[in-house]
Amino acid sequence: MVQKCPLLCLLFGFAGALPAEVNEKTLRYQLDGETFEGTLVWSGEETAKPGILMIPNWMGPTEASVEKAKRIAGDKYVVFMADMYGVEVRPENATEASAAAGKVRGDREMMRARADAALDVLREQDHAPVRGEDVAAIGFCFGGGTVLELARSGADVDAVVSFHGDLLSPTLAEDADRTTASVLVLHGADDPYVPQEHVQEFINVMRATEVDWQLIQYGNTVHSFTDPNADAKGKADYHPASAGRAFAAAEELFNSLW
Repeated sequence: MVQKCPLLCLLFGFAGALPAEVNEKTLRYQLDGETFEGTLVWSGEETAKPGILMIPNWMGPTEASVEKAKRIAGDKYVVFMADMYGVEVRPENATEASAAAGKVRGDREMMRARADAALDVLREQDHAPVRGEDVAAIGFCFGGGTVLELARSGADVDAVVSFHGDLLSPTLAEDADRTTASVLVLHGADDPYVPQEHVQEFINVMRATEVDWQLIQYGNTVHSFTDPNADAKGKADYHPASAGRAFAAAEELFNSLW
């Protein structure tokens, strides 16, 4: 039986233990007349480091997602956890989260614009400077699909990593050639929400491009496998072994690029 473990265990293969000094700054920004609020996290002195844009799952900005951003940042990265909904939308349950995520998914142009705006916020920071053009984007579930859309928009990022994200888009085939980022998809092979038909369609499209892409599937693993709070058996359930392997794969990709 798979045992759950603390978030530190979840991210051990990615960034290790939480540094002694972690800086956290709430940042508000504007887009199309709406106000958004994300969280910037980094450790140590004001030394330039690679930047990671993090798009959380469909619950949006939460204390748990801030904690995850801190663990990912470690002492190696500047992480900006984005807000895809705006300050007026903070889901409190799955029903509200589904509605909020569905609204954004239903307008891919808006999704890309909001992700791109958050990327600009990350790049513009001077108290936690990002090192040159060393920038990537990662996302979880809804956020995983979002960073893939960011890549398909032609965004200037080195890599995007999708953790158990949705793979399809209404414009997948026509946008695939715009992708300049390295793409890493980390997927549960038994995910009922992103079935193998979607996986195969994604593979078929990507094989027809020159994109540097990888798709890794984890056996006996369903949706939300990096989320310690996921406990819908057979549907969305935390899998610590697959989570550790997935974070290690992301770290390996970043090490190869930076």
